Amino acid sequence: MKKLLFFWKELMATFWFLPVLILGFSIFLSIGLVSVDNNISISHKGWIRFFLVNSSDSARSILSTISGAMIGVAGTVFSVTLVALTLASSQFGPRLIKNFMYVKLNQIVLGSYVSTYLYCLLVLNAIRDNDGYTFIPSISILVAILATMLNIILLIIFIHQIAVSIQADRVISDISEFISKQVETLFPEKIGNEAKKEMKIDLAATISGYQNENPVKANKSGYLQYIDNKVLINTVAKHDSLLVMNKRPGNFLVKDGELGILYSNEKWQQDALDQLLDQFVIGKTKTAQQDLEFSIHQMVEIASRALSPGVNDPYTAITCIDHLTAAMCYLAEAEFPSKYRFDDAEQLRVVVANTNFEGLLDTAFHQIRQFSGGSTAVIIRLMEAQITIRNFTTKESHKNALIKHAKMILTVGKQTIKEKNDLEDLEERADKILKNLSS
Repeated sequence: MKKLLFFWKELMATFWFLPVLILGFSIFLSIGLVSVDNNISISHKGWIRFFLVNSSDSARSILSTISGAMIGVAGTVFSVTLVALTLASSQFGPRLIKNFMYVKLNQIVLGSYVSTYLYCLLVLNAIRDNDGYTFIPSISILVAILATMLNIILLIIFIHQIAVSIQADRVISDISEFISKQVETLFPEKIGNEAKKEMKIDLAATISGYQNENPVKANKSGYLQYIDNKVLINTVAKHDSLLVMNKRPGNFLVKDGELGILYSNEKWQQDALDQLLDQFVIGKTKTAQQDLEFSIHQMVEIASRALSPGVNDPYTAITCIDHLTAAMCYLAEAEFPSKYRFDDAEQLRVVVANTNFEGLLDTAFHQIRQFSGGSTAVIIRLMEAQITIRNFTTKESHKNALIKHAKMILTVGKQTIKEKNDLEDLEERADKILKNLSS
């Protein structure tokens, strides 16, 4: 079920799926309303006569005008979207293009205009005025007019959305919001029951209890996008085996490369191995559903581009650092899941390649620090970020990771900051974290 949910989320994230759904809805709506017009006769007396068409020529003219206008505006909307994607690619990086494509408003606007065009064509084809028989779908035409009014409002909202969406602060804020939601949903997820104390697990002794050792090889090249956790552990438990994985979502796999090692007492048949491999989704690109580092890399890419000599925009880099700091403060207090996972009978079945706080801290700040040489404001803000994260840190391993980063940031500052007062400011901040955490 979770695997199907993964594919459903990926499908909903495509640029074409929602417009196609709207297009299909418009087809059924046109058929349904024409049927209603065919079975219901509405009097053209009173105030309602101002809104219903009673002439076949007028009906054809209205529908032709609406359909022509809608397909024309749809082309304009598509062109504006391409311009926004081009600007986003050059300013923020090509990996952020999908963030703009996945905006539901853009998909709804495109689908609305194209579907209105198709709706008008279908209703237009239903008009009859020959051989003494006249059929004018008045209700259907009225709906077309109302849809046109709605599309005009959508166009105004769309232009506003495009103008706002390419602003650096908005892009960074959207990514930060997504990271915040992701860290709250990724880490509570479990593969079986977690071990309470990893020190009690003697992995070598557990492995020695199995007779066979076979590598699990990837069936194709690509990025590991998703693991169906529940089915995976049930499959391994069914064959009374142990799977030790050395890859996690986000890692690149080479066909026939080792994904993990399977320990068992009986030989696995090929169909059982195929069932095991089916729990791993491998694709051409990375996805963020189980890979937190992917979202962090997006933020880091914006900061790295901002620090390039051709752009030289330290304020954008500082904004990225601030949002990354907020995410790392949450992770400093989060309980990272154990790499040892058990089945319902409390038997060790899967050993996963977990991410940890230090790895995520490296992902968030390594590249920014490497590109920050010579940018005094960015270097100082990096040090301030470590101080802020320190206030949320209680575990010794987390403190050691912060000390490591603080020392590297201080080294960059000493090598690139020429102004004595600026360097003293950096050293003063470094003392706050190095002395306090070392003691």
